[in-house]
Amino acid sequence: MSKTNVQDRKKPGKPHAFIDSALRTLDAGASGVTAIGTAMRGELGNTFIAAVDRIRAAKGRVIVTGMGKSGHVARKIAATLASTGTPAFFVHPGEASHGDLGMITPDDVIMALSWSGETAELKDLIDYSRRFRIGLIAITSQASSTLGKEADVALVLPEAREACPHNLAPTTSSLMQLAIGDALAIALLESRGFTAIDFGLLHPGGRLGALLKFARDVMRSGDAVPLVELGTKMSEGLFVMTSKGLGCIGITGRGGKLAGIITDGDLRRHMRADLLDATVDEIMTRNPKTVRPDQLVSETIELLNAMKITALFVIEGGKPVGIVHIHDLLRAGAA
Repeated sequence: MSKTNVQDRKKPGKPHAFIDSALRTLDAGASGVTAIGTAMRGELGNTFIAAVDRIRAAKGRVIVTGMGKSGHVARKIAATLASTGTPAFFVHPGEASHGDLGMITPDDVIMALSWSGETAELKDLIDYSRRFRIGLIAITSQASSTLGKEADVALVLPEAREACPHNLAPTTSSLMQLAIGDALAIALLESRGFTAIDFGLLHPGGRLGALLKFARDVMRSGDAVPLVELGTKMSEGLFVMTSKGLGCIGITGRGGKLAGIITDGDLRRHMRADLLDATVDEIMTRNPKTVRPDQLVSETIELLNAMKITALFVIEGGKPVGIVHIHDLLRAGAA
């Protein structure tokens, strides 16, 4: 690239052709999704409700299928459904014609994606669903297509121009298929009362899984918890604080309940010549923020960030049963 071209690209106020192209693509995709929202307030809304009801009534799984780009979108929709409480999996229409139809039972419901509604590879799946009275939901742009007419419920998406300048490569249409699939998954999730705890059961790995653990899963307990009783001299309190290496100590009172906390910040605020001779009662911060054993790690992180602190005691019945430190969250992959 010439020096002149590089300089031209850097000139303020002069858009680059690549940026123009990207903006046209994003605008096309946004207009397609907006068109779905408009249609949802009309007939598409009625068929959407019917699709959710049919999936909820199915005793089996949702079999999602499609060919080409629609097939790639179908795989993602199946994964989203499965991860949000609606058992689902993808069946390739080509493989279905060579034995994979055996994966589909009368208790299932088939969701087939085809923008034109005339995908030849879907014929055997459509015939199979009709022969064995298996529910068939279509996602297409053509109500009068073979798929649209054969389906029990046809989610007919508005026609939209592809972002491709030749109006050929599936771009806007793929985004619209994905959007209606996500809308179905979330509607089903909400209708079933699917909670964050349910989500955690299906996502035990990665950062999502870590965020959906509970405080009890990551806390330090037993002798690792830095605790001293009310009336303890600061000299002993500092020894416990240093030996545990968490930058704080909890102060317990009557019945072993947490009465206060001393942090590095408290030490700096109360620094004086006779500090070691003082009692922890004089230095501690009373009524510290705490978390429950069954509190989500994500909520624990929010509290740590909001208060700009590094550790929280875990309390049950007013008594400290553990402590969660930011380093524990880092090791768990949650922070």
